[in-house]
Amino acid sequence: MLIKKAKSYGFCFGVKRAVEIAQNSQNAVTLGPLIHNPLEIKRLAKNYNVNYVNNIEQIDGNIKRVIVRTHGIPKENYEKLKSKNIEIIDATCPFVKKPQEIVEEMSKKGYDIVIFGDINHPEIKGVKSYCSHKRCYVVLSLDELEKVKLREKIATVAQTTRKIDDYLKITDYLIKNYKEVRVFNTICNATFENQLAVKELSKQADIMIIVGGKNSSNTKQLFNIAKEFCEAYLVENENELKKEWFSNKNLCGISAGASTPEWLVEKIISKIKELT
Repeated sequence: MLIKKAKSYGFCFGVKRAVEIAQNSQNAVTLGPLIHNPLEIKRLAKNYNVNYVNNIEQIDGNIKRVIVRTHGIPKENYEKLKSKNIEIIDATCPFVKKPQEIVEEMSKKGYDIVIFGDINHPEIKGVKSYCSHKRCYVVLSLDELEKVKLREKIATVAQTTRKIDDYLKITDYLIKNYKEVRVFNTICNATFENQLAVKELSKQADIMIIVGGKNSSNTKQLFNIAKEFCEAYLVENENELKKEWFSNKNLCGISAGASTPEWLVEKIISKIKELT
């Protein structure tokens, strides 16, 4: 069986930058997991003593250095950190900072804000917190958007890891139904490239293995695209692979989420070779 990697996959710029920041910082905590990959989080804890806490109340006087996670944090939490006597190292991805800045600016100008994304995702919690008024709406589908009563001036941004085709449905509806719509394409280029690459490869493959954290939004997007075209599985580590998946398969495609390190991809490939 032939194993082929997607043309674009794995660590994006923002994740690579955050991991490097964490490795250079050492002896620090992050507010929430730095990235959405549990094995990489364990590696950072073991090798660099970079651990994480789940909420700001856990940051006490014993903690001297805090790293702001790749996805960013709510504005109010950032202000609370600044009020503490600690060193703050901001590893928020620049592509995530952009929608934060847009939402803050456009809401101050009186625009209703529509955010296309998952309201429970840490990135979106952070972005929404920068809105200066209450007319900020997070939607994941056109059905949800159609239920929202908006004023005539609207600005819209997207979660950096969403599918561009789904965002176009949102923007198309807004443009057709409201007088003034400011559309900001905040979907990350790396996300777009990874999605195109997995679509291309899954059309050729008999089976796709998508590697990454199961709590990772962009990894789940890759998995959803892959399974449209062939048999596909999402795994976090090599122990989840099953021999029977590869029976009578000629081409196995490999892709990985933006928080997935190369060392993990190689472990997956080695395990597949053992099984086949």
